[in-house]
Amino acid sequence: MVLEIFLAIVRGVGMTLWITIVSLVIGGIIALPLTVARNSRFAVARALATGYINFVRVIPPMTWLFLIFFGLPQFLLRLSPMEAAIVGFSIIASAFMAEIYRSGLISIHTGQREAATALGMNGWTTARYVISPQAFRVALPPIATYAISLLKDSALASAIGVHDITYFAQQSAKQFHQGLLSFAIAGSLYIIISLIIAMVSRRTDVLLRKKVGVL
Repeated sequence: MVLEIFLAIVRGVGMTLWITIVSLVIGGIIALPLTVARNSRFAVARALATGYINFVRVIPPMTWLFLIFFGLPQFLLRLSPMEAAIVGFSIIASAFMAEIYRSGLISIHTGQREAATALGMNGWTTARYVISPQAFRVALPPIATYAISLLKDSALASAIGVHDITYFAQQSAKQFHQGLLSFAIAGSLYIIISLIIAMVSRRTDVLLRKKVGVL
């Protein structure tokens, strides 16, 4: 029975990973202009970016999913459960990723920019070859930590019908009347995936440190 339950629940791994990865990527892309605005010299841009980030972060993920999945149809915009989950988690990820990017940029000493300017580098070249590599290395551990958090939050998508790990665990618990075993297996799958993310992050961090000569 254990194997049968495991095979039933493991079917949701693909959907869980898909929602997590796609939401993290889209959120990371949206976070780029947010980070620029957050560090802008213009007060209006800073205020708008800060307001967006604080507004998104203060609302619980479940509320976002319900607002998007059940609320948007009232405006003739109906999304599938998977689409609603990706939109919701992408919005949430954009706010958190913007703050992670900002922390990475803050960690770079102003002397780095001054040295690049002294060498005749323009703003784009400085950002690409001097600031971004160092900021990314600093931001990588928080990004990995948030990716694990997003992976766990993705379980909420089962509430709107997404066929992820938690959804199949619920179905298995009903079918086999083994709630403890079903959710123990689901929890184990989340732990395994989280450990893999952490391992990849640590390995990437080591490679980046070697590349820039930091031990």
